[in-house]
Amino acid sequence: MAVDSALHDGAGLTRTAPLVDHLRELRRRMLICTVAVVAGGITAFSFSDQLIELLRGPLGTTKLYFTGVGDAFGIRMQLSLIGGIALAMPILLWQVWAFVSPGLTNEERRSARPWLPLALLLFALGAVVAWSVLPFAVGFLLSFASEDLLPMIAADRYFGFVSGLVLLFAVAAEYPILLVFLSRVGVITSTKLRSWRRGAIVGAVIISAIATPGTDLVSPLVLAITLLLLYEFSILLVRAGGR
Repeated sequence: MAVDSALHDGAGLTRTAPLVDHLRELRRRMLICTVAVVAGGITAFSFSDQLIELLRGPLGTTKLYFTGVGDAFGIRMQLSLIGGIALAMPILLWQVWAFVSPGLTNEERRSARPWLPLALLLFALGAVVAWSVLPFAVGFLLSFASEDLLPMIAADRYFGFVSGLVLLFAVAAEYPILLVFLSRVGVITSTKLRSWRRGAIVGAVIISAIATPGTDLVSPLVLAITLLLLYEFSILLVRAGGR
């Protein structure tokens, strides 16, 4: 049985498209996103030496080691993937917008369009905050070294910690966009968000403690503070939107 749904064309008129058309469009958008990430990953791989030098900066003179034959290559591939996602983010966001916008009215498109650059800005802001936290987190963890406990840091674990921290902060910074979207569809209001503030504080602390890689105290604390500041920012955005 054919499944139809309403879409809006550029003139604001409503037309119907079967589910198979949506799936084809989704496949096309996903293919474009994949190509963008691969292209970004290839670009990041060509600068992998510089990227490794940059990311190991917080370690100072402490050396990194690898034990597996393919570990050095694997580390470059891991960093290239994350770098590819970061470089492709403008295209990824645009493809998401291009997929959902036909289902919006002209007024909804105009009101939602400014959120694209804001989402990109928040992603970059989250990455910058993570990079700012990294030296303190690494310094805190290495401060427990002693004559009997000398650091011999595995390169794959270190870069996994660094890339996980940066990606976590960057993605977490996007959640005000989700809250604004939920307010637009009538799920939440600024009044509800204010009434949930205590729960948001507890939730931010728990999520930060669970989600952050490593065992330092700095990164979960900064992530929790960042999430709470973004929560307050979300309240302002929802209230500015009349909700």
